[in-house]
Amino acid sequence: MAFKRMSGDSRRRQILDAAKQCFAQYGFAGTTTKKVASAASISEGLLFRHFPTKAALHAEILSEACEADPDLNRLLSLLPSSETLVILVREMVTHFLEIRSRSDREEEERLRLTASSHLDDGEFVRLLFKKVGELISPLFIASLESAVAAGNAVRIETKPVDLFWFVHHLLHSLALTRLPDQPSLDYPSDEVLARELNGFILRALGVKADFIAAHLASTASSSISPHLIPESA
Repeated sequence: MAFKRMSGDSRRRQILDAAKQCFAQYGFAGTTTKKVASAASISEGLLFRHFPTKAALHAEILSEACEADPDLNRLLSLLPSSETLVILVREMVTHFLEIRSRSDREEEERLRLTASSHLDDGEFVRLLFKKVGELISPLFIASLESAVAAGNAVRIETKPVDLFWFVHHLLHSLALTRLPDQPSLDYPSDEVLARELNGFILRALGVKADFIAAHLASTASSSISPHLIPESA
């Protein structure tokens, strides 16, 4: 079979567009690199020159979707501050709590995929977490440092990037308990749970109680969108 010559970027774009169609039609489990190659009218060997695995393809599609999300971009354009730290925590809590109730089930499928990736070779979740960290952790860390500098938080003797991942993994694990039709834990209503999680996380980050009380409720109107964090991620 003769293949049309393209630049590397054009070929990569062609493969990604074909992969999006395949993932939409077959889901992650039902999509194979052979199907993607066929949809892109290229050989599987040529596909592997650009994306070594199906997981790498899927992670790149998620990365592009995040970078093109205007709500996420607006969130990430906020200046680092104590208030921004509260908004980030609220957004992360909201994102993970709403996975179970979203009608399109896309985030739920992604959450299941991250869980299965942990039990397999971990490639997909490593790629996904790398992107989440690159996108969100710099603003989180800068805002935490700003809160400490402003006297609104006490410094925790843990690397700030680790604190970011502690928050992420806590919420990610909690979301997993809500995947079955009958959740594995009997938590309170989402409204109560969100309030408790926000307070718990902010206190764990060293934010002072008076600042939490004064700003947690007021930032609700400043939230950007309930679906900002990339994947379930």
